[in-house]
Amino acid sequence: MISAGALKVHKSLYRLVLDEIAPGTGVDADRFWKSLGAIVRDLGPKNLALMEKRDKLQKQIDEYHLARKSRPFNLEEYKAFLKEIGYLVPEGKKFKIATANVDSEITEIAGAQLVVPLDNARYALNAANARWGSLYDALYGTNVIPEDDRAEKGESYNPRRGAKVIAYTEEFLDKVVSFKRGSFSAVTRFFLRRMGRKKQLAATLKDGSTVGLADGRKFIGYQEKNGELTNILLSNNGSRIEIQIDRSHPIGKTHPAGVKDVVLEAAITTIEDCEDAVAAVDAADKVAVYRHWCGIMKGTLETTFEKNGRPLKRRLNPDKTFITPTGGKLTLPGRSLLLVRNVGIHMYTDAVTTADGQEIPEGFLDAMVTVLAAIHDLKGKGKFSNSRKKASTSSSRNSTDPRKSPRLWSFSRA
Repeated sequence: MISAGALKVHKSLYRLVLDEIAPGTGVDADRFWKSLGAIVRDLGPKNLALMEKRDKLQKQIDEYHLARKSRPFNLEEYKAFLKEIGYLVPEGKKFKIATANVDSEITEIAGAQLVVPLDNARYALNAANARWGSLYDALYGTNVIPEDDRAEKGESYNPRRGAKVIAYTEEFLDKVVSFKRGSFSAVTRFFLRRMGRKKQLAATLKDGSTVGLADGRKFIGYQEKNGELTNILLSNNGSRIEIQIDRSHPIGKTHPAGVKDVVLEAAITTIEDCEDAVAAVDAADKVAVYRHWCGIMKGTLETTFEKNGRPLKRRLNPDKTFITPTGGKLTLPGRSLLLVRNVGIHMYTDAVTTADGQEIPEGFLDAMVTVLAAIHDLKGKGKFSNSRKKASTSSSRNSTDPRKSPRLWSFSRA
């Protein structure tokens, strides 16, 4: 253990903060530990008092139920008891909470959220990269598509199953981004046509006619090569759909319009978890978790693993860039918006102790280290950007007013 800021810190954790996390944040490592020491000194006793109060309440509740285990449950009597012991308190005055600088993944886009253990670099990267997922792969590999009628998965590609996947996908597209008439299954070519200052998506159908989208506003971007569309970006209720076109691809060359895949925004947000999904207990565990989180915030985390006898490297996906219908540029994140969940403050750790050897609340340590690592992202020091809203706070970055500080989404369960 190394003495730092009225604390004792495990050497491996001390070196991690000093050598890998603090550099580039503008926060001095010694000042960091002094600040944590001050928090432990100020809030540690208050946390213990709350823990004792919780234990007392739990004991009273247990005794209440044990004394009445043979009686019918009386809700009104139970509520009166909970009020008497202070578990239920009177409702306070009305209040409002205002938010600012909150990313659209929280405020606007409806989508799935993943939770992943931060001690496994491969899982942590997979979850971060799950912002976009192949609908073809998802359908092919699950029981959404039945395996009857010779449509089994098997060890190699089954064209019959593949055809069912494509048909299912085209029915899905008909529902969420339909044409004025006809179906995606009848498209032989996608192309753009100019209407005033904007380009609109159009398609040639099998009967030779052309058609546009029922709602042209759902076409929001594209990519092209040699005058031919390679990627079409659509939007439904704020979630994006990418149609990928490549007539030379094994799947694309069998499709009338050359569609090789349909990719959806999937995991809009991901909780990189220090708590429920992982058991990070001692200093070695903590160092692994913090190092992975810091690597993600810097955009440098990579890992190599073996699959089917060959090595594969996993790293964070880059952003996606499209041309808008008006000729501008649209850049979408290639990764989930990442949140970090810290251990609750009812747990204690010996990775850091007080000067006299008392364990400190684990949530105090998690919050301090994960926020320190996230400064790399908040200052734009990383290879990629996590929170997009931090840019709006650049003019007040040096402000001491917490109301003007960048938001770091950090969860902790008590």
